[in-house]
Amino acid sequence: MPNCVEILKEKFSRSLGIPWQGILSASTIEEVLLSSTISEAELSSQTKKRRNRFFNPIVTLWAFLYQVLDEDKSCSNAVSKIVAWLAASNMKTPSSNTGGYTKAKQRLSENFLKNLFQKTGDNLELKAQLQDLWCGRHVKMMDGSSVLMPDTPANQSCYPQHSNQSLGCGFPIAKLMVMFSLVTGAAMGVLIEAFNTSEIVMARQMYYLLSPQDIALADRAFGTYVDLALVKARLADAVFRCHHSRKTDFKRGKRLSENDYLVTWYKPKTRPRHMSVVEFNCLPDSLIVRQVRFQVSQSGFRTKEIIVVTTLLDNKIYTLQKIAHLYRWRWQVEIDIRHVKTTLKMEMLRGKTPDMVRK
Repeated sequence: MPNCVEILKEKFSRSLGIPWQGILSASTIEEVLLSSTISEAELSSQTKKRRNRFFNPIVTLWAFLYQVLDEDKSCSNAVSKIVAWLAASNMKTPSSNTGGYTKAKQRLSENFLKNLFQKTGDNLELKAQLQDLWCGRHVKMMDGSSVLMPDTPANQSCYPQHSNQSLGCGFPIAKLMVMFSLVTGAAMGVLIEAFNTSEIVMARQMYYLLSPQDIALADRAFGTYVDLALVKARLADAVFRCHHSRKTDFKRGKRLSENDYLVTWYKPKTRPRHMSVVEFNCLPDSLIVRQVRFQVSQSGFRTKEIIVVTTLLDNKIYTLQKIAHLYRWRWQVEIDIRHVKTTLKMEMLRGKTPDMVRK
């Protein structure tokens, strides 16, 4: 079995490309696999079982990745590729039946995949050079999207179709909230919920991924008092486009320049429905924030005025021009999501159960 794993490791490294060799090695997978195990008894039991299975978690994960990245996303194609690789190396081959592989995918825990996903993103972030960071700081971009999935009773129950569609005439649909790193382009976090879930509610569940000194970058849906306060509570900073419902006045506050002011925002009187009384009471009564205004000119389009609100108060380090340049990078997150969905053909996921859809 170890020889088979080594051969498949080399084949997967070649087929999936050189970048995988340093990002998703067998040792990294094994490390996360061990840390995701609940107890020593379970660890001992799983280790013994893995030794006797061809589709152990490492081989299964590699095959799963190959299946997702290949043009032919069928289970039979993934299994046949493994059989062909081993046969070419004169090794004993598993059955070409997809049953073993399908069961092995079901055994991959969602917690294990989530931990592995976050570890690869964190490892990439650690490799970023200081000169590549924005003002020496890591920037995390957030945006939402949606995906379709097969019309099965289980998927419809967990991720119902759009309410405008008649029963039996639509596909289950889920909403995604994704956090990307600006410096590496890697996804740092993903949350999947029913389509009628608010993006803001989802984003507020992801702020825990922010580290001290990080900068959260997002569009106008996030530019509220609550979101700024929650980001500051993580000892991070925010650069959001000002929410459309908030009126801005550049004649009040402390003037830093013509289009750059420090103003005081006050805690809203109404508690958001998704927040508990305790969580809402923990928010500060007021925040000093910075409002900057700049023009965006694009050939063939009318000049657009953008108002950004940020907790970066030092206008000497974080000049208006730097903030404007940073906010223009916000569009990159939408391109990143579109690129993943289009390139990997993930507008329609293949999982027939909610568990597999999330994996």
